[in-house]
Amino acid sequence: MEKNENVEMITGDPKKAINKLALPIIASMFLIFANNIIDSIWVAGLGAEPLAALGYVTPLFLIMVGFGNGLGAGGNSLISRYIGAEDRASANNAAIHNLILSLIVSIIITVLFLAFLKPLLMMMGASSVIGYATDYAFIIFAWTIGLLMPPIVGGAFRAEGDIKRATLPIALAAIINMILDPIFIYTLNMGIKGAAWATAIGPFISLLLMFYWMFVKKDTYLSYDFKDFHNDMTMYKDILVVGIPASLEQLVLSVLTIFVNFMLTVVSGPVAVAVYTAGWRIVNIGMLPAIGVGTAAISVAGVAFGAKKYENLRITARYAVKVALIASIIVCIILYVFSNQIALIFSYSESSASLAPRIASFLQIMCLFILYVPFGASAGNVFQGVGKGTVSFVLTTFREFILVLIFAYILGFTFNMGEFGIYCGMLLGGGIGSLICYACIELYINRLMRSGENV
Repeated sequence: MEKNENVEMITGDPKKAINKLALPIIASMFLIFANNIIDSIWVAGLGAEPLAALGYVTPLFLIMVGFGNGLGAGGNSLISRYIGAEDRASANNAAIHNLILSLIVSIIITVLFLAFLKPLLMMMGASSVIGYATDYAFIIFAWTIGLLMPPIVGGAFRAEGDIKRATLPIALAAIINMILDPIFIYTLNMGIKGAAWATAIGPFISLLLMFYWMFVKKDTYLSYDFKDFHNDMTMYKDILVVGIPASLEQLVLSVLTIFVNFMLTVVSGPVAVAVYTAGWRIVNIGMLPAIGVGTAAISVAGVAFGAKKYENLRITARYAVKVALIASIIVCIILYVFSNQIALIFSYSESSASLAPRIASFLQIMCLFILYVPFGASAGNVFQGVGKGTVSFVLTTFREFILVLIFAYILGFTFNMGEFGIYCGMLLGGGIGSLICYACIELYINRLMRSGENV
């Protein structure tokens, strides 16, 4: 199999591959999350109710994005394993299967979300801001194809080590959104609908750029020529075996957010949801180093597993945790020290000024959550890379939904600690669960090493 520079990199030293892949991924993710925060900042200027509406829609939005990221991980895993096994024809065929599957899933999700949008929002407790919530959500989910497909196609690019094409369109979408937000929301006086339109247009333009590379310029390592396409139901199954559990992981996180929003609404009302929405987006940015390194580990782990180089697989898991943990400690300190200054960006208008001290307090508590992410994220993504998506899903569900939710409820309600107890419970459950996840990947790799099949 002829290899270009990107494939040589992805099949070489795992540490160098993670370093080269992770930094662009983190940069593009930073722009995405910065874009989400800027959405919140501009919407916060409209008042606490529109910001709370954004918080109620966010879990549903994350479910949709989760399907894109999940299927992207599934395609990434399968394609990278074929590349590791030096089977280029199957890698090309898998890339086309990945593209077809992404289109089918996009259409299904669009229909389902638009059909059940208002009842879902009402069930989530958004009745007091339902007008704002539906105005924003309807536009977002009408453009599902543009929002869902770029991360799926990007997964194929990452599998072949072409990190520039995997990340540049996503970064471009975020930049376009940042530019359009103030224009649509305030200059054109579209309000929260303007924020939705700005969010939808950018990714659609990025998808067109990806299609240009694949079908017009045709200079990608993987071929998307349908004359060489051979329909293979097994490939759809292999993508879904990783993709569905990875997608459901985001569903679990989104359902958790729904429950947290509900608990916060009970103990403190919609204002607490607004604080959580704003503060959690900052915390999400703090998680980017761990998430970026973990995402890079999918490709590196898949190649190592496909080549049966299990020592490289162990290096991948341990190095990913090490790098991500160092970065996460630095970020945690920064968020704690500058929490008051960061909180001010959400309280620049008279109607949202009262949120600043509560957001600052939230950041000083929940910045600790960032320290656990390297262990859980790296373990889960390595499991996805080797095709064990179900294991990753079970561990994520146990960590984020069962442990986090149980401890949040116990401390928040049973011990009557209220809002503070909910946050402490999330920290305790997340910490215990993440360490269990990492122990599982170490045990799995040790079992592979003992099998005697290491090359």
